[in-house]
Amino acid sequence: MLKESGYTVKDACEALGVSRSGYYASLRVKRVQDVGEGALRDGDLLEKIKAIKTGHPFWGYRRVRAWLVHRERILVNEKRVRRVMRENSLGATQRVHKAKRRSQRSKPRAERPRQYWGIDMTKFTVPSLGWVYLIIVLDWFNKKIVGWELSLRGRSKEWRQALEMAILREFPDGVRGSDLKLISDNGSQPTSVSFMRDMATLGIEQIFTSYDNPKGNADTERMMRTIKEEVIWLNEFSSLEEAREKIGHWIDLDYNKLYVHSELGYRSPEEFEEQYERENSFKEAA
Repeated sequence: MLKESGYTVKDACEALGVSRSGYYASLRVKRVQDVGEGALRDGDLLEKIKAIKTGHPFWGYRRVRAWLVHRERILVNEKRVRRVMRENSLGATQRVHKAKRRSQRSKPRAERPRQYWGIDMTKFTVPSLGWVYLIIVLDWFNKKIVGWELSLRGRSKEWRQALEMAILREFPDGVRGSDLKLISDNGSQPTSVSFMRDMATLGIEQIFTSYDNPKGNADTERMMRTIKEEVIWLNEFSSLEEAREKIGHWIDLDYNKLYVHSELGYRSPEEFEEQYERENSFKEAA
């Protein structure tokens, strides 16, 4: 509407005395009002929740409600979703583990994309092959999986391949001079001579977590758990190719584009990054 009238968002907001963030927030509210709170009966809501839980059995009521609001445009109260799920035994039960190690040190806090990346590896079995190894690279600012590798081996070579994918995607003009920091544990792969030499050549600073700092690579480790809950534990892969296809589809489409991430205000990693870029461009133009 603003473009058709010939006014920019900035000019219109200044004339009306409203903030641009408030303007965009009003648009988001308008989108989710397509189906109102009272327009959906409990029975219909239950069917929608069951459909969501079929694909995401580990989701609790908060994330289910966020999906209904942000993806299906149904404005529904969180308490109502919780009640319907509780009455139909659809809640997510999670065991709480208390950490035995305690540390006063806090983890790094990313203030922009491509500032802190975490890298980690997990393994799972493919019946026809045995163990396979998944390495991921996670941007700590927007929680986006920027690179990954699935292989029969988990050597430093495979770790470099996951990182190479991330660099090609996020730094098409080269990573040197970007002040990128890579966080990992003290495993044999990231501490190998060849891996550390490559990081030094690329100008990537390595940060290693320690035994008494369990939060050191927490974001990346939590991402590994999400991958297990959303993909690995729900499938019995018949081959490495099938595992690679399904995991890649989940990462690029289901997660990076659509996942309702609680730490991002129930926006997907790409939506969060787009908002950051948009707001940053407004600041530069002001």
